[in-house]
Amino acid sequence: MRSLRRTSLAAIALLALVAGALAATNTATADAPPFAVRGSINQLYVLGATPSQGLELVKGGAVVGTGTVDTAGSFAWRELDPGAYTVRSTNGSNEEHTATVTDYDDPAPAQSFYDAQTLEAGRDYITTRDGTTLSANVVLPSSGSAPYPTVVEYSGYDPSNPANTRMAQIYTALGYAYVGVNIRGTGCSGGSFRNFEPVQSLDGYDVIETVAAQSWAKFHKVGMVGISYPGIEQLYVAQTQPPHLSAISPLSVIDDTYQGTLYPGGILNTGFAVPWATERDESAKPYGQGWEQGQVDGGDTTCADNQALRLQNPSSLDLIQDNPFYTKKIGDPISPALFVHKINVPVFLAGAWQDEQTGGHFPAMLDDFTSSPHLYATMTNGSHTESLSLGVLDRYADFLDLYVGRRTPTGVKAFVGPLVADGITGVKGLQMPKGLDYSGLSYAQALKKFQRQDPIRILFEEGAADGQDPGSPLPRFEKSFKSWPIARAKATAWFLSPGGKLTAKPSKLAPSKARQRSYRADPSALPTTTFDGPGSIWAAQPSYHWKQIPKGKGLGWITPPLKKTVVSIGTGSADLWVRTPNASDTDLEVTISEVRPSGKEVYVQSGWLRASHRKLDRAKSTPISPVHTNREADASPLSRTKFTRVRLELFPFAQPFRKGSRIRITLDAPGGARPTWAFDTIAHGERVQVATDRVHRSRIVLPLVAGVAVPRKAPPACGSLRSQPCRTYLD
Repeated sequence: MRSLRRTSLAAIALLALVAGALAATNTATADAPPFAVRGSINQLYVLGATPSQGLELVKGGAVVGTGTVDTAGSFAWRELDPGAYTVRSTNGSNEEHTATVTDYDDPAPAQSFYDAQTLEAGRDYITTRDGTTLSANVVLPSSGSAPYPTVVEYSGYDPSNPANTRMAQIYTALGYAYVGVNIRGTGCSGGSFRNFEPVQSLDGYDVIETVAAQSWAKFHKVGMVGISYPGIEQLYVAQTQPPHLSAISPLSVIDDTYQGTLYPGGILNTGFAVPWATERDESAKPYGQGWEQGQVDGGDTTCADNQALRLQNPSSLDLIQDNPFYTKKIGDPISPALFVHKINVPVFLAGAWQDEQTGGHFPAMLDDFTSSPHLYATMTNGSHTESLSLGVLDRYADFLDLYVGRRTPTGVKAFVGPLVADGITGVKGLQMPKGLDYSGLSYAQALKKFQRQDPIRILFEEGAADGQDPGSPLPRFEKSFKSWPIARAKATAWFLSPGGKLTAKPSKLAPSKARQRSYRADPSALPTTTFDGPGSIWAAQPSYHWKQIPKGKGLGWITPPLKKTVVSIGTGSADLWVRTPNASDTDLEVTISEVRPSGKEVYVQSGWLRASHRKLDRAKSTPISPVHTNREADASPLSRTKFTRVRLELFPFAQPFRKGSRIRITLDAPGGARPTWAFDTIAHGERVQVATDRVHRSRIVLPLVAGVAVPRKAPPACGSLRSQPCRTYLD
């Protein structure tokens, strides 16, 4: 049965190949075997050619491209206009082939294309519209009977690796069939790889439609799941609107690849973003993930054949380094905030403010999901894995049951959640928090109850839940809202004073009488990471090493003790008047913290800006959210003689600042504030001066939200809040 099924899939792939090259003219000589040409979506592939063979790409009688066959016998052209192309050899063989390149906006295949594919439990392949085969691993629940509610995880990691059971176990335990699929050019999947390439979105469409067509997929509908990379891919796939997609649940994602993770504030993130992109390039090389060889050794010839185009993968690192400024051509396609308005299914999204990988900037796109019938977002302090914490998983499991399983939520999550939490944090004996009670409710009643909840949910002080070990992945309290940004948030300013205070009113001193403060921008003054190991940064209490800024290497300002508790939720803005007498540019890092009456200081959030990138997008910027254009044409040096106003965005956060505590900000060169993140900074010891007088009103602006009931208890113990390091405050 399995061999017949593989024959069927191979036939589909062959038909797609033949269809793409039906009009081919083959005038190869007998001296060399003919090569194959296959058209794809805005791409064209040469396979089975002689290494070092020269090629020409011809359209309409004109040569529009050239290339040299790699050692695997392959070559790929990208970003082609649709139409008929001829590939001909330039090595004297006179061989040529013609194939058709299709367009991203072309109609999807007929339903019969998906119905013809049969997937069985275990490792399998899904054929896409251009004939590429994607490696899939199908895992069915161990209990119950088909059809099953079904979810898909789709990414360039190794979701189709049969030995990778981590995510599959979560969803099958909840009663779902799980299908893990590798994107093209990774694992055992065919094709060539480039991060977030448009063709991957259409592949995802084909994956959803193929899986939904299976007899074991309940309702012939599927949901999408995954955290980080597979979370982000959900946004790309869902924008194509597969008709049999029921819902998506993107966890720990990005809203803007450039601003949110890769170049925050225009400064290259060498601590996470560059290594991540480099690792993706390495893992997409032939047999790059390691598990492929075992599959080939076991007789999987498709996996072996699918390595053929890997040497045609473009370098992500080159693309990053060649594009330090934002351009529409490069930046728009990898900015989910610009296309999530196309998503027309229910969405459950979760993430953490202090995410040490994707960065926590994702809330900026929440109001862009304008076509989704239901958007639910849960946000908390914590790390990259916080979107699978107990406080999130409770509502997340309900969402899947209601929108994918179409059933009243059950108590199964109460057993699954603690196992997930233990596996991530090492904390045992935890229990799922008390959530919504659906006892005795029909599915329709349960759905209405879920939908009555305010969709924007903020978990506060994750790691400090009453009665739990410090660092446990549970919140101390929570608050929900109807929309984001929070409508009743009030932009509130504190002004920087010449003496290092944050005050409610600006200084009245004239520029000639106000003492200017300054520092040397020295990125080597602090370590590039605050996580000191050993162990995992996701553990209950990581060993942070959060240092005070050395004297003269940065500046700080602090409020008097607060007379009442205030809660800030959203982004913040640091509006600074700066001058660099001996430089024309500098990199800035602003960090906000809470200094408690006990003398302990707790990290809250940071923001970054290369001063030459200070040009604002006026239409998008608000008093609490400066949005920069980051275009090369808008870059401008700093004056060495006059003070220049720059606005730096503090990434989103939610923090209660209790009565008696003080709010502090620090300013220095980038690199020492956030775990894992480091920067390719231009700071090199230049003097940075900050003006704080009645003309140059430097300030911070935070969104304060009234009506949040903060528990009247002692503040969380130092070091208990997840991803919020704590230290002794030094003035």
